[in-house]
Amino acid sequence: MNFNITKGFLEILHQKIEQKDLSWIKENVLSLHYADIAEIMDYLDNQEAKYIYSLVDEETQGDILMEVEESVRDRFLSSLSNKEIAEQLENLESDDAADLLGDLPDEQQEDVISKMDDEEAAEVVDLLKYDEDSAGGVMQKELIKANMNWPVNRAVVQLRKQAENVEKVYHIYVVDDDDRLVGVLSLKRLLFAGAKTKISDLYQSTNIISVKSNESLETVAKTMEKYDLVTIPVLDLQNKLIGRITFDDVVEFIKEEADKDYQMASGLSEKVDSYSSVWRISKARLPWLLIGMIGGVFGAQVISGFEGGITRVPELAFYIPLIMAMGGNIGVQSSAIVVQSLAKDSKPLGSILTKIARESLVAVINGLFLSFLIYAIAVAFGNAKLGLVVSFSLFAVIMVAAIFGTLIPLLLNKYKIDPALATGPFITTLNDVVGLFIYFTIGMMMYNL
Repeated sequence: MNFNITKGFLEILHQKIEQKDLSWIKENVLSLHYADIAEIMDYLDNQEAKYIYSLVDEETQGDILMEVEESVRDRFLSSLSNKEIAEQLENLESDDAADLLGDLPDEQQEDVISKMDDEEAAEVVDLLKYDEDSAGGVMQKELIKANMNWPVNRAVVQLRKQAENVEKVYHIYVVDDDDRLVGVLSLKRLLFAGAKTKISDLYQSTNIISVKSNESLETVAKTMEKYDLVTIPVLDLQNKLIGRITFDDVVEFIKEEADKDYQMASGLSEKVDSYSSVWRISKARLPWLLIGMIGGVFGAQVISGFEGGITRVPELAFYIPLIMAMGGNIGVQSSAIVVQSLAKDSKPLGSILTKIARESLVAVINGLFLSFLIYAIAVAFGNAKLGLVVSFSLFAVIMVAAIFGTLIPLLLNKYKIDPALATGPFITTLNDVVGLFIYFTIGMMMYNL
């Protein structure tokens, strides 16, 4: 059954925490799924959150810590001593622990590491060596592996020991004496094999999908999606097995990328959420507002440049909002198609060019339809000549906007700039200015001004 937080529930919870009513809290809070507890903590102040957190068992604490909002987690960790932070990190899987530790200042990192168990600290420190956007940066050290030369009875003993540190077992990886990955072992085959049977007689050695530690997360995500994997082994440059990546980490990456692209397209230059400070939100929005303002200034200059023509044919001004709106909309639609293709398509440029050609054909069809429609509307209002000006202008603006919308994301991508920029205020502002120039130029020509 899904749990939903209500205002009434929070009011009661605040009272029960103040009263230290353990029986009520255990029945109504601690019995919930860790994701629900984390969501509840997002609504509590720091002291209340720490109190609830202290009542949870150690294993669940780690799950909750990774589930709460990032800003809440940062605030929560800042209230803990380095010793307490070290204890919390030891309850986490190595990849999660490395993520949290990496967010701390360098001096604090060293102190926290010194207070951790040596073995666990070594694993976390090793993960910090990798770029956070690489396979090594998100992999976890905890996995199940068996040496190809072990007999089944020894393998079972060793796997039981390894399983103590692994929350979810998806695969048994088989390695040689140098820890190089040679295959994957089915748990079913292991259970039905004789005690003295060697692992080398049981494992699968063909079509083993893996990634190198220096490969990008985008590559990892595409590989796991293509082969429908729930986990993928990570190898170093010597093909030694050093970790694994689970699907939940990839889903988190995909979600973060989608959020980043959405915010970029919405005119936010950095990641913000409802918990961010007013200053941070303002700073994220300001660059795009400045671009919009500069675009507006250029648009005003275009209009002023044709002031004489507008004075003689004032009805030209009636359709300025239409031209600006259509140019921006078409540009955003076209760029969104290309950005989506760039994000999903790892194939050569040919497949992308096919999409561009299709988008251009769509622009022609839409342009013709809308141009005829606006001409009919203008004629209905008794101004056929103005209708011709607007219809020709609208078709030209739609074609130009479609070209900008397809080419600009490709250029940004070529120069290693996030193409999602093209779906935001940048391309909308550009199309506004260019659209106005096209409209008034055609208008001046057709009215012989």
